[in-house]
Amino acid sequence: MSDGMQAPEAAEKSTPATEQLKALEAESDIAADYLEELLDIADLDGDIDMDIDGDRAAVSIVGADLSNLVGENGKVLEALQELTRLAVYRETGERSRLMLDVSNYRANRKTELEEVGRKAVDEVKASGESVRLDPMTPFERKVVHDVVAAAGLTSESEGEEPRRRVVVQPAV
Repeated sequence: MSDGMQAPEAAEKSTPATEQLKALEAESDIAADYLEELLDIADLDGDIDMDIDGDRAAVSIVGADLSNLVGENGKVLEALQELTRLAVYRETGERSRLMLDVSNYRANRKTELEEVGRKAVDEVKASGESVRLDPMTPFERKVVHDVVAAAGLTSESEGEEPRRRVVVQPAV
């Protein structure tokens, strides 16, 4: 092309990062479509927000009263997240690490868990003894592990689901 324009193939150079971003955006779109259908079937009003959080798609449903989609201790939310991940898998053939939130339940829970992690760190530093926390979901354990690591201590998960828990250990 002599008029100074680039061929379309050259203009859209594909890198691993842009490919990953496109894949995550596709996950979000598939999840949003699935969740919109679910809201329609359940006759629930909610808005769906999509985002990319680090290396995973994040989808949030916000609306008036969506507590039925959260359930006791987030159990319904966990199940809904797994169903949404399955819908993504069905469309893409790829395992999804999509994170679903409803009515900011996970965001609020994350704040609570960060405080639980800080208290456990303080207790371990004061006593020099390991502290075993209550059983948690994988999402909850990750939040606590991150807080513990940021404080310079170590932690590990022990037990089997659904009784798996975080053990915060003193510095060696």
